[in-house]
Amino acid sequence: MNEVWFSGWRHVFKLDPDRDISDEALDQICTSGTDAIIVGGSSGVTFENTVDLMARIRRYAVDCALEVSSLEGAVPGFDGYFVPLVLNTSRAEWITGRQTEGLMEYGSFVPWEETAAQGYIILNADATAAKVTEAKTELTEAELIAHVRMADRLMRLPVIYLEYSGRFGDMQLVKRARSAVTHAQLFYGGGIDNPDKARLAAQAAHTVVVGNIIYSDLGAALSTVAAVKNA
Repeated sequence: MNEVWFSGWRHVFKLDPDRDISDEALDQICTSGTDAIIVGGSSGVTFENTVDLMARIRRYAVDCALEVSSLEGAVPGFDGYFVPLVLNTSRAEWITGRQTEGLMEYGSFVPWEETAAQGYIILNADATAAKVTEAKTELTEAELIAHVRMADRLMRLPVIYLEYSGRFGDMQLVKRARSAVTHAQLFYGGGIDNPDKARLAAQAAHTVVVGNIIYSDLGAALSTVAAVKNA
């Protein structure tokens, strides 16, 4: 695995600029011991709500990265940037189209040393991201492994993100996906709402991303940090 700016991340919290979080909750998230905060969302992301959330997080020492899902939410000042490429969609705009548009407008300003492509494989049909991108979520194991190998070996992407968003995935399948990786870092996100699930995910993937539970049960979200670190 390449030694890049995100290579040491085991646990990550993901915050949505379009969702409210109190100063008290944000303080607990940023001082929890998590390795990083990723800012990003599938809808409702604007320059204003992204820069506001970034400014609040930047008061803390924790790494803070932006997942650039729209031109409207492209904000300078983050420690790093992820550019998602949705691999299991037939709509080219979500693979290279929007990314090319972004580079036409902002390519001269991209901090390339702190920018990484994410090969997204969305596996929950009910997720907003799946609906927006029209992702083919019902993949067989063979199809999933083929997508992973394409991202890892043909496209040489630094990050592969298995996104179940709102549903806990098949950890045996995630483990098999990780075993197919030769150099990419495998991120897993989806349905982690207690320490046991966090521990299982940490045993299956390189990096565990915890998101939705932050907004419904902060205590449960915070408990996932130690579970991942001790897995």
